[in-house]
Amino acid sequence: MARAISCDADRRGFQENVLIMYILGISCFYHDSAAALLSDGNLVAAAEEERFTRQKHTSSFPTNAVKYCLKEAGITLDQVEHICFYEKPFVKFERIVTTAIAEFPRSYKAFLKAIPLWLKERLWTKSIIQRELGTEKEILFNEHHLSHAASAFLCSPFDRAAILTVDGVGEWCSTAFGKGEENKIELEGEIRFPHSLGLFYSAVTAYLGFHVNDAEWKVMGLAAYGKPKYVKQFEELLHVRDDGSFRLNLKYFAFHYSNKIPFNHHFEKLFGRPQRKSNEPLEDFHNDIAASAQKVLERAMVSMASHLKRLYGYENICLSGGVALNSVANWKIATEAGFKNIFIQPAAGDAGGAIGAAFSVYNIMLNQPRKFVMNHAYWGPSFSDQEIADFLQIHKIEHKIYNRHELVVETARLIAENNVVGWFQGRMEFGPRALGARSILANPTNPEMKKIINSKIKFREWFRPFAPSVPLEEASKYFDIGDRESPFMLLVPDVLAEKQSLLPAVTHQDGTGRVQTVREEINPLYYELLREFEKISGVPVLVNTSFNVRGEPIVCTPADAFNCFVRTDMDALVLGNAVITTKTSGVIYSEKEIEQMESRIAELEPEIAF
Repeated sequence: MARAISCDADRRGFQENVLIMYILGISCFYHDSAAALLSDGNLVAAAEEERFTRQKHTSSFPTNAVKYCLKEAGITLDQVEHICFYEKPFVKFERIVTTAIAEFPRSYKAFLKAIPLWLKERLWTKSIIQRELGTEKEILFNEHHLSHAASAFLCSPFDRAAILTVDGVGEWCSTAFGKGEENKIELEGEIRFPHSLGLFYSAVTAYLGFHVNDAEWKVMGLAAYGKPKYVKQFEELLHVRDDGSFRLNLKYFAFHYSNKIPFNHHFEKLFGRPQRKSNEPLEDFHNDIAASAQKVLERAMVSMASHLKRLYGYENICLSGGVALNSVANWKIATEAGFKNIFIQPAAGDAGGAIGAAFSVYNIMLNQPRKFVMNHAYWGPSFSDQEIADFLQIHKIEHKIYNRHELVVETARLIAENNVVGWFQGRMEFGPRALGARSILANPTNPEMKKIINSKIKFREWFRPFAPSVPLEEASKYFDIGDRESPFMLLVPDVLAEKQSLLPAVTHQDGTGRVQTVREEINPLYYELLREFEKISGVPVLVNTSFNVRGEPIVCTPADAFNCFVRTDMDALVLGNAVITTKTSGVIYSEKEIEQMESRIAELEPEIAF
C-alpha cells in the first residue's frame, strides 16, 4: 500500500487548548450532501440535505441542513468559530486532470463534460461556501479519507483502534488504513485511484442494471439468492494480496476514462452476457453474479482488516467510507478478522464526512481531548406534539390522541393484527438507516409481510430484505450475534435456526437478518413498543424499514410522513401522540410532484471519477 496520508490541513493560526464553541462541518457537490455542528466537542445536530429538498442523494449545497443545525443549537453563523469542508477540491482536480491526460484520447468526452462544472463550481468551493452562508469566515479543508476516519474513530467508544476507510474515491485515495489513539489519527497507508473496491462494486451494480451510487445495497440483498459461481472471473477483475492490498485489472473497467458507465465490453465478454437493462427480469445468472461479487468483496475487506490486526494488535477496529455500509461484509470482519470490537458510524458514506470534518478540527487540529461517543443516530429535526396537532388541524386530518402508554399499546395492537404502521417520533436519524424514529413497522411473524411491504408500500424489488429491531438484551435469543451490539443496523448475523420459522419477515434468503439492537436508555419509546409487542405476540422483535417509498428520501416532517401514508397501502400512521387510520385528502403531493420524485433515481448520473 502506497504513501502515508498526512493530517495536513492548515494548522497555522491555531493555538493549543483553545476552547472551541461551535464548529460546522460540510460535505457536498458529489452526493449525499450534509451538515453537522459541534459545540465544545460534542455533536449537536447533523442532517442530510436530501431530507429537506426531497431530492434523494442530492449533491447541492446543504443550505437547509446548515440552517437546521444552527437552529437546533439556537445560534447564528456568527457564533460558529470554524467551518470545515470534508475534502480538498484542488487535489481532486489534480487527479481528474492527471487521469484525463493519461487516458487521452478516450477520456476526452468525460473530461469536456466535467471541466465546465469544475471551472464554474468545484474549484471555487471556498467562495461558494462563503457565498451560500453569507460569511467571510475562513473555510478549512480536510482530506476526504481523514474525514471518513475521523467520523468513525473520533466518534467511537475506543481509546485506540485500527482504522479502515473504503469507498469509491476521494481525492486520490480509495482505501486508507491506520490507527487512532486518544485524539490522534495516523493514516499510514492508502490505495489510490483507479484501484477501488467501491468502484469495483459500482461496476457490478451497473452491470446488473441498477443505479450507481444508489443501489449497491440491492446487489448485497440479491446476493443471498445466488451462488458464487463466478468467483474465478471476478478474481480476474480484482487481485487481492495476502495483506489485503488489491489492484483492479483495468482492462475490464471504464470509470477512469468515462463518466457514463463504469465497465466496458471486456467485462461483458468475461461473463458472457451484456449488461442487464433495468426493465429486464432478474435471472439466476444475475443472482449468481451478485453472490460472486459480494463474496470477493468480503474476502478483500476481511483480508485488509486481518492485516491491520496483525500490524497493530488492537482489539478494536473502526470502519468508514461507503463500502462500510455493506453490512454483510462488516459482519465478516467482526467475526473473522480477529478483532474483539467493531464500530461503524451510521452515516459511513459521504454524508458522514461532515461530522468527520468537524471533529478533525476540534480533536486533531486544535488538539482538544475527545468528549463525544456516538451511541445513537438521532441528530435530525424533531416536531413537538403541539406542532403535529397544529398540522393535523390545519389540514383537517382525522386522528385520535393518546397518552404515552395508550399510544404504545394501540400501536403494538395494530402491528400484532398485521397492520403496517408508519412510526414518526423524536429526532430524525442521520444516515441511510431508519432506527425507530422515521420507520415503517410491521409484524415479523407474518410470512406474507415482506411481500406486502415490498409490493404495496415500498414499491420496490421482491428480493429486498427487511431488518429486525430487538432489545439489546434479547438479541442473542433470536440472532447469532453473541454479546455484540448493532445499534445502527450495520451487522448481519444469522437468525438462529430454531427462530427462522418464527421470524419469516426478517429472515433473509440465506438465513440472516440485518439486526438493530435497541437500548432502553437510548430510545425508551421504541424500546417500550418492542416490549409491548412482546406481551401480545411473545416476540420482542419488529420489522423495521425506512419510512419512504422508492425514489424518495426518508421522511423528515409530519407532511412528508402523511404524504407517504396516503400514497401507499400503509394501514396506520403514528405521528407523535396522534394515530391516523383514515386516509383523508390532506396535503398529498400533486401528480406532477409524485412523478418527479419517482423519476429522480432514474435521472441520477453515475458520476464516479470525474
